[in-house]
Amino acid sequence: MPKNSKVVKRELDDEVIESVKDLLSNEDSADDAFKKSELIVDVQEEKDIDVEEESEVEDERPAWNSKLQYILAQVGFSVGLGNVWRFPYLCQKNGGGAYLLPYLILLLVIGIPLFFLELSVGQRIRRGSIGVWNYISPKLGGIGFASCVVCFFVALYYNVIIGWSLFYFSQSFQQPLPWDQCPLVKNASHTFVEPECEKSSATTYYWYREALNISSSISESGGLNWKMTVCLLAAWVVVCLAMIKGIQSSGKIMYFSSLFPYVVLICFLIRALLLNGSVDGIRHMFTPKLEMMLEPKVWREAATQVFFALGLGFGGVIAFSSYNKRDNNCHFDAVLVSFINFFTSVLATLVVFAVLGFKANVINEKCIAENSKMIIKFLKMGNISQDIIPHHINLSAVTAEDYHLVYDIIQKVKEEEFSALHLNSCQTEDELNKAVQGTGLAFIAFTEAMTHFPASPFWSVMFFLMLVNLGLGSMFGTIEGIITPIVDTFKVRKEILTVICCLLAFCIGLIFVQRSGNYFVTMFDDYSATLPLLIVVILENIAVAFVYGIDKFMEDLKDMLGFAPNRYYYYMWKYISPLMLLSLLIASVVNMGLSPPGYNAWIEDKASEEFLSYPTWGLVVCILLMVLAILPVPAVFIIRHCNLIDNSSGNLASVTYKRGRVLKEPVNLEGDDASLIHGKISSEMSSPNFGKNIYRKQSGSPTLDTAPNGRYGIGYLMADMPDMPESDL
Repeated sequence: MPKNSKVVKRELDDEVIESVKDLLSNEDSADDAFKKSELIVDVQEEKDIDVEEESEVEDERPAWNSKLQYILAQVGFSVGLGNVWRFPYLCQKNGGGAYLLPYLILLLVIGIPLFFLELSVGQRIRRGSIGVWNYISPKLGGIGFASCVVCFFVALYYNVIIGWSLFYFSQSFQQPLPWDQCPLVKNASHTFVEPECEKSSATTYYWYREALNISSSISESGGLNWKMTVCLLAAWVVVCLAMIKGIQSSGKIMYFSSLFPYVVLICFLIRALLLNGSVDGIRHMFTPKLEMMLEPKVWREAATQVFFALGLGFGGVIAFSSYNKRDNNCHFDAVLVSFINFFTSVLATLVVFAVLGFKANVINEKCIAENSKMIIKFLKMGNISQDIIPHHINLSAVTAEDYHLVYDIIQKVKEEEFSALHLNSCQTEDELNKAVQGTGLAFIAFTEAMTHFPASPFWSVMFFLMLVNLGLGSMFGTIEGIITPIVDTFKVRKEILTVICCLLAFCIGLIFVQRSGNYFVTMFDDYSATLPLLIVVILENIAVAFVYGIDKFMEDLKDMLGFAPNRYYYYMWKYISPLMLLSLLIASVVNMGLSPPGYNAWIEDKASEEFLSYPTWGLVVCILLMVLAILPVPAVFIIRHCNLIDNSSGNLASVTYKRGRVLKEPVNLEGDDASLIHGKISSEMSSPNFGKNIYRKQSGSPTLDTAPNGRYGIGYLMADMPDMPESDL
């Protein structure tokens, strides 16, 4: 019997090891057979390879320069315009301070667990959204493509809002501000105030007529608005230049774009608190209306805000985390970024209502002055008796308290005739109850408030520069959610893809800078993201919890983090979060079905908004937006399930091994292990994070074999032993 036959027999009977990392960790250093095999590498070469492997991840994939840069990128992506102009509105509308409780509960139940999930899969698999879900299950690879489509739709109109902010920023270097007063119109005989402005207000007129030059309906294109076209081009140039080198270029900009909004918000808060009426606005904002917590609508809107505030489903979170080291504590990141987002929303709410409280106080003072003049007029005409007016009250310089006293007395005395007097109660609360959100808050209400600030151009410049930075932070994450997965999957050059993507988006985005463009922004905002993103995140949750396996995922997290995550996440991911997301999806579908599809059009003759229904073609576009966004999910599933793409072309064949011996050589090492078109089943996919790989020189060749994705890795050339049991790598 040959001398080492027992060793060979022992090798053949050994249990198959499931990964290269496990293989090496279980390697017996005293195994003569292993040492004498054809995989002999001298000591110096082995050291060189180990050093190369340690730096391999950093070399082959860009990495963040620092942890701070990464956190700022995630904060910049999650903290966006919605924190400034959506959260305060929801807070006011849904019970003031009481709204914070359901929001916090849903942040813990939906927000943090799902944010942690996306951070974890991105960091563990080190791929963009396409590669991540293709790795977990190729049949679910369409989730990543759906995320890319939604990101593209959102980027189209989101950058238009940045363009609007750039326009207002450029117009703020004037004293007085151009929206401070209504313009005067001159004709041959006399000068008069622009009727459209007189019927509305100076800031409203400037927004609809000077900035947008808006048409009366979505069907009236009206041609391109050249001012907004130039601003949109500028916005896309900024995004393109910032993203052209990936995180290497955008990461440096994050230090300014993510931190500057906080400086502005704090400055605004300090300034606003020194103005009359600001405390009234804050008190009005946070006065809790506990009875509203029992309404399902409040919880639905809170869940939706949590969902979109953290940027779940876009792919930007996954893309950013994929550039992390594998042992980064992503659990800490998830909790930190989530609470930074929440406290930013609260800070923005304080600022908004402090400023709106000041604005309400200014408007209220004007109201009191005008109505006091009317009362004096009625006293002179004899419509109101002088005897009913208290002697200590001087109507020429009346305070708010004295005016309200006089108003109540007149109302009691003139019960039947009171309505004919057309007096106004002039209550600050009435003005604060006029809930505004979105562009109405940023470009009309807040802008009007700033005209009353001392040194108003300075504050206007700061405010709109803040909006630009908030928008850019979110845009960087959104574009990264498109670029990273495509680069990972199809191996195209990032610079070329970035330029093509931005150029294409600008060309399509021209529909948003027509005179009717604002109506298309509303359409895309309502229909392109809400339902598709909910479906994407539900599928993400299902993919990890039930397809990949929640127990296996928890083990991966323990291996990656160095500690086992709290069992809380296990139950959230497996039971609570899927149920909550499904409930939210059903509620959103029902709400969408009950709400007539339409938009608020600006009617020039009336100088007011009017709700109009979408025309038939508009309804078709709305439906197409939702269908196109979610279409990749069933399309990829059917392609995979029915094997409509030839699996043998361009994919990695299964590589099998036993105790260091590769039994089956890859057919083609040119392909990408995360590619949609390679049609691989999950068992055939190698882990993107190997521990230490084994290398073997091919006879006559001093170079190492190249693995897919350009890494040196699994290009073994082993003895062919077809009769041995095989295990797919």
